Amino acid sequence: MAWSYRKRIKVIPGVHLNFSKRGISTSIGVKGASINFSKSGTTVNTNILGFSNRYTLSSSPGSRPAAAPSFPEHPVHDHDLFDENIFSADIHEITSQNMQGIKEAIIMAHQQRKELASDLRKIKRTLSVTKAKKVLSYVFLYGLIDKTIPQNSDRDIKAQQEAIRQTKKMIEKCYVNLEIDFDPEIRRKFEKVYESFQKLTGSRKIWDITSAHFQDRVAMRSSASTIVNRREVRFALKSIPSLQSDYQALYLKNANGADLYIYPAFIVMYTNETSFAIIGIQELNFQHTYTRFTETSPVPGDSKIIGQTWAKVNKNGTRDKRFKSNYQIPVVRYGHIKLSTQTGLREEYEFSNYEATEEFGRAFRDFQSEFR
Repeated sequence: MAWSYRKRIKVIPGVHLNFSKRGISTSIGVKGASINFSKSGTTVNTNILGFSNRYTLSSSPGSRPAAAPSFPEHPVHDHDLFDENIFSADIHEITSQNMQGIKEAIIMAHQQRKELASDLRKIKRTLSVTKAKKVLSYVFLYGLIDKTIPQNSDRDIKAQQEAIRQTKKMIEKCYVNLEIDFDPEIRRKFEKVYESFQKLTGSRKIWDITSAHFQDRVAMRSSASTIVNRREVRFALKSIPSLQSDYQALYLKNANGADLYIYPAFIVMYTNETSFAIIGIQELNFQHTYTRFTETSPVPGDSKIIGQTWAKVNKNGTRDKRFKSNYQIPVVRYGHIKLSTQTGLREEYEFSNYEATEEFGRAFRDFQSEFR
């Protein structure tokens, strides 16, 4: 009997985003969820993967989401941080309620791709066994005696090869397709975000600030009041595996937790294909500023030295002459970005290129202001 294979798969719902002056509207699949962000609140209708619900998150009359503090025009001395470790909450606690439909679609795509990959391995093993049986039928002569044996093997091989081709094709379709429509003015603002982020990724150094602790300047004879722990990371344009879009996400590497992927309407905090959170862009508190940093390591080529201090200083900041090996240390201006939400996202980054940080920060806040 000839071998046959047929696999039925669910249709992966796509996500369609519409950006206009009225806000962001999101639809998920033909019979999926619709999400509308407006000044009166967020209304959500979902009917996807067996999950059905309706709820409204309303602001009080006349109220608007709190805006992040404006860009300060004064320098931040040393580092504007408290004595603390800096990391986000558990990833399972961060997802916005109105983003649950998108999250379910991504999980579905991953699960389906995983199942198909398992099927593909099984078919390939079966194909290897069928080919081996055909060869053995000739080795032991029974294939020469009964011509139907190799003929059936040939039919099975052909069917299994076709099944492999179809399965690979289905795997290629197991992605959530993100389609985005912008009003012309909003598109211009987002493209400015995109362009400025690409410049920011070119910074000679990008650090994830993982903690900052107060130190007694007098006792330590130091000009710095804060000890900052930082780890070098990279930014890039990159998307999560189960989501395809015309725009790649703004990828922010996280040194002590889930990486960040910023899409036009939401942020994905991503560990792997089953452990991630999705946060609405309007919930993000985004701050950009600069910091005066006492740099004991080599100064990056794209940084500006704005002053000098000493390894050991007096109370008034002058050189402590009691230390013969006392040496000068440059004070540089670095860019600084802070990201936070009420649901628990909390990350801070520092950049050697202050100008690129300021350009990106202004562009992002200008884009985000369209939906506040």
